[in-house]
Amino acid sequence: MITLADINRLYRSDEVETTALREVELQVDEGEFVAIMGPSGSGKSTLLNILGLIDKPTSGRHFLKDEEVSQMSEADRAKMRRRHLGFIFQSFNLIDELTVAENIELGLAYREKSAGNRRERVAEAMDRVGIGHRARHYPHQLSGGQQQRAAIARAIVGKPGLLLADEPTGNLDTANGAQVMDILQSLNDEGATIVMVTHSPSQADQAKRVVNMLDGRIVASSRRAV
Repeated sequence: MITLADINRLYRSDEVETTALREVELQVDEGEFVAIMGPSGSGKSTLLNILGLIDKPTSGRHFLKDEEVSQMSEADRAKMRRRHLGFIFQSFNLIDELTVAENIELGLAYREKSAGNRRERVAEAMDRVGIGHRARHYPHQLSGGQQQRAAIARAIVGKPGLLLADEPTGNLDTANGAQVMDILQSLNDEGATIVMVTHSPSQADQAKRVVNMLDGRIVASSRRAV
């Protein structure tokens, strides 16, 4: 599903040049669950932004679903994001003025769906993560765990093949974090490809493969024993 070949990412200002990624090679197969780990500043977030077509590499080649996306126009990259990607963030990123159902429906933005089909998709996604009873509530009326489940529902409502999760349990207590990981596991069991950035060794151990980063490089990749 994903191939990164000799990916480098440099950030330049008038006085400073910072290398965020160095010669990164990564293959993610369809149906994998990959955890990315490393200390702060190791390049995890930059890598996730490139995988999510939010950022472009300075050099190297990036393939998604056999299409080279590294040099696509922003309009074409946006189409690829809508077609194939779902994003889950540590900070939830829900809009306070919208209900849970309305927030989740944003995941269908720019998709050609009838109103009835959109409502059906939203209801299905809410039920999938166990917050159907909170459809008319607002984010401030939810617990942290419920907000993250709403964010996951928004990410999956368009049924993307690839989910990118950036510290999805970072703002949650242990119990709610475990519930989120259970949801991610079940989505992966159903065929979704997941790439997750995490600082938690125990949660990384739930992935099928752990990729370790240091100083902008991938320094290790290990598969979980089955």
